[in-house]
Parts: sequence; C-alpha cells; structure tokens
Amino acid sequence: PRLTKESGQKIPLQTPTTVFNITDKIFASPFRFQKYGECGAEVSELFPQVATCVDDMVIIRSMVADHSEHTAANYFMHSGSGFQGRPSMGAWVTYGLGSESRNLPGFIVLESGLIPPGGLDLFGSGFLPATFQGTLFRKGAQPIADVKPREERVELQEGKLKLLRRLNQGVLDRFGEVSEIEATISNYELAFRMQAEVPDLLQIEGESEVTRKLYGLDDPDTREFGLQCLLARRMVERGVRFVELLPPFRQGLDRWDQHGSLEKGHRINARAVDQPIAALLKDLKSHGLLNQTLVVWGGEFGRTPTAQIPDYGDLSGVGRDHNPYGFTMWLAGGGVKGGTIFGATDEYGYFAVENKVHVHDLHATILHSGRDMRLTDVQGNVIHEILA
Repeated sequence: PRLTKESGQKIPLQTPTTVFNITDKIFASPFRFQKYGECGAEVSELFPQVATCVDDMVIIRSMVADHSEHTAANYFMHSGSGFQGRPSMGAWVTYGLGSESRNLPGFIVLESGLIPPGGLDLFGSGFLPATFQGTLFRKGAQPIADVKPREERVELQEGKLKLLRRLNQGVLDRFGEVSEIEATISNYELAFRMQAEVPDLLQIEGESEVTRKLYGLDDPDTREFGLQCLLARRMVERGVRFVELLPPFRQGLDRWDQHGSLEKGHRINARAVDQPIAALLKDLKSHGLLNQTLVVWGGEFGRTPTAQIPDYGDLSGVGRDHNPYGFTMWLAGGGVKGGTIFGATDEYGYFAVENKVHVHDLHATILHSGRDMRLTDVQGNVIHEILA
C-alpha cells in the first residue's frame, strides 16, 4: 500500500547502491493484486492462472541473495557460489539421488533460445564427476546435439562406439581416472540409448486435446513455454531426476529484466508463462506426480521498489533496478506445506525483514535429505516451517 500512497516521493530508507543507481523515487506497481485460495495469498493480475494454484505452494517473500549482477547472481542461485566451478543444483541432486531413467540424462535443461548470463557453467558439475552436468535440450528439430547418427546401419555405429571405448579406455589405463574421459564414455553410451528414447519423449501427438489446450499449445503466445512445461512433465514421468526450464526468449525484449518499459515487458513475459506454469502444476497433480516432484520458481534476485529513470514524468518508460535484498520465490509439490506464506519485506518491498531466507537456506531446504556431504557452505539452514 505504501508504494501506491507514496508513489513519486523519495523513499525514506537508507538504500544501497544499485547496478545503475539512477533514482530514489518510489514507483507504484502498475498491476492490481487480489487474494486467492484458502491461504489468501495476494497475487498480481499478471498471473491469473498461477493464482489458482496458491494452495499447493509455499510462497517465500523474504528471499535474500549476495549478488546484484546477473552473472554472479545466476552462479550463486545455481550453485551457492558467485563464481564458476561449483556444482549446480541439478548436479547435486543427480549425484545424490541418481537418475531413474537408464535411457535419458538425469539432469536436463530445456532452453528456449537464450542461455542466461553465466552460460553453460550454470549447469556444470563443478568438482563432481563430469557425467552429472546438465544436458541441454534446444529448440528446433534436433534438440540434442550429436545424438542423431550419420550411419544408416546400427552395426556400423556400434562398431565405432566399441573402437572409441577401447581408445578412451587406453587413455584411462595410461593416465588413471580422468573424470572428463569417463564422462565422455558414459555420454557416448547414453547417446546411443537415447536414439530410441528421445523421439518417443518428444512425440506429443499422443497427448489428448484437453492436455494440449491446458498447456496453451493452441495459442502462439503460450505455445513455446507450454511445450517446455509439457515436456518437463513427460521427462518426470520417465524418471529424469532434475529438469530446469528457462523462460521463452522474445527478440528485442528482455526476459524479466525490465530496467525500462516495465509494464509492457512484464505483461508480455507473464502472458507467455502464466498458463503453462499452472498447467504443469495441475497436470503433475492429476497424474499423481506433484506430491513427489518439487517445483521451484524464481529468479536470481528481485527488483527495487524505486523507479529507474531520471525523469519520473514519463511512466511508460519506467523500470526497476536489481534488488537482492528482498524478493519472492515459490515452491510447490513434494515435501512442502502448501498454502504457506513465509516471510515478509518492509512496507516498500525493499528489504526482507521477517524470516529472512538466504539462498543458502533455500538450497539446504531443497537438499536437506539424501546427502552424504554438505554442498551449501556452512551458512545454509533447513527451513522446517515450510516443510510438510
């Protein structure tokens, strides 16, 4: 409420330097909010479909991170470190729990045209064996590179793979264990098995018309991310342990990074993902998978409650700067207490002030069981209040 009441005024807080450090004037949200579900969670008009799922969610409104620049913040959210070289969450999970699928990777990343700042290292295995790094599924007719064989006869391909195995094994015998070589051998063998599994995975024609409409595949605005979400459900069904989805890329439009033209950009971005996200949650639930699948949604930081333009008169160009000091993420499904609203920021939405949840705490909570070593540094604590 104070954002609306005091919009255009100087924010009465001692604020840190932001990435661009342009203005300290309060910028009211251009979107309406209303309460949904039995839990009474307030949700923006941008997400009318996601709002119908709030009773299955834990909404954390007091997230805190350590970095305000995209690359370091992305590394931090993925691995708990602002630098390259640490295992990503997907690598942690597959290392600790393995994969339930012999013919698909345990950790898959569904990208949609643009890798976030930080690049492929965001999905790396760090000091864990290289076989636990993420496998990228790209847009287009051939989502996985180098899986489709050039050989027309299977026996020719098998012969080449046997030769490669002997050559790689010779290197291992000479130099000892080399994680990258062992991963290469494993990846060749997995790629051979994936030739039969991946086409079936991608064949969505067998899905009902009701399911296709649920995900918005009949709408050009939602089709791209809807397909990603549907594939994520199909991967979970087939035993893939960890699936990461990246938001759809629109040429000429920042993905949620609205330093300017926030209202226009957010409406376009939200339109593309709202229905597919809700569809994924509802579809997982109808298949009996939501209670054993943890869905985590968020970004590497939040945005400031202050405007990012020097001239506050032109509201059409207003944006917001990066804010790691207080932002929101939500979790749904396996192991969490649905319908929970946890933590709070100050009255302007700048700083987390109640039940702060550091990124290390988020990681510790996600990974709190099934680990035989600590990968979240010593700061992370499990948030027992949000667990069922």
